[in-house]
Amino acid sequence: MAWFKRRQHVAVAEAPAVSGRRMFSFGGRRHLADAPYVLPKDMGEIKRLDFQHFLLRNGLQGNYAAPVNQPQSVLDVGCGTGRWAMEMAVLFPQANVVGVDLVPTEEVTYGYGLERRPDNYVFVQGNILEGLPFADTNFDLVHQRLLVAALPAARWPGVVSELVRVTRPGGWVELAECGVPVAGGPGFTALWASWIELCQRRGIDFACGHTIGDKLKAAGLADVHLRQVNFPMGRYGGRVGVASATDCLAVGKALRAGVIGMGIYTESDYDRIYAQAEHEFKQTRGKGYLPFYVACGRRVI
Repeated sequence: MAWFKRRQHVAVAEAPAVSGRRMFSFGGRRHLADAPYVLPKDMGEIKRLDFQHFLLRNGLQGNYAAPVNQPQSVLDVGCGTGRWAMEMAVLFPQANVVGVDLVPTEEVTYGYGLERRPDNYVFVQGNILEGLPFADTNFDLVHQRLLVAALPAARWPGVVSELVRVTRPGGWVELAECGVPVAGGPGFTALWASWIELCQRRGIDFACGHTIGDKLKAAGLADVHLRQVNFPMGRYGGRVGVASATDCLAVGKALRAGVIGMGIYTESDYDRIYAQAEHEFKQTRGKGYLPFYVACGRRVI
């Protein structure tokens, strides 16, 4: 909890442990202790992640970019609710699909159109920062999405090397991360900048999404491809724009206590720029967008 400055208006309390990991309550949300992840780990975040998954699948027009052909084994690192992994299990019924995360999802959630957990999907508890609990060259596709807020900048080379380690020769590693807002309004821009500052104070580079292709190349992967998809932010962008803005505002609520606790903004200032961003997103004219990057590379040996 040392990463937050204690203030009287911010409640910090112990919460029940989940699968052996200690939790604490901060700003009315439950967080993992002894982990760099800046977002909460509770039912509110589970719902947001599921919503975000649907948004990304729609905007990216699919769940993956790597040119895999009938993979026999798939790994999702930082699987969250498990929706991505379970949908891949249905898409590739011949594959063993594994999701790994710090803690399991407390409420069972299923992939799109599923009424039960696929038989070829399994959850394994683990931490990429401590090494994955799998043998070398084990998976045909290793996927990691939106862990930028959980990985200290200095740890990225080791993380990517670990992803490569468990990938079979000829297999693919895929990373997906958001970028930094472009042409957004002053409220949206200031709100996002406060999150970048919050992460920076914890050693996390929240603005490194555009570098994921270079990270794969630095790890020795071949045939690296980087794709950029721009998500409109706000009503002007139609259903995708409204959904993108809704997800952004949910993140804003989740990170509010952290930004205020670190003294980046006062409560009144944060609430003001949040309301300004919310107003900007409601406009029928705009040009602000959030770039999203997907990169994949093939392990040669």
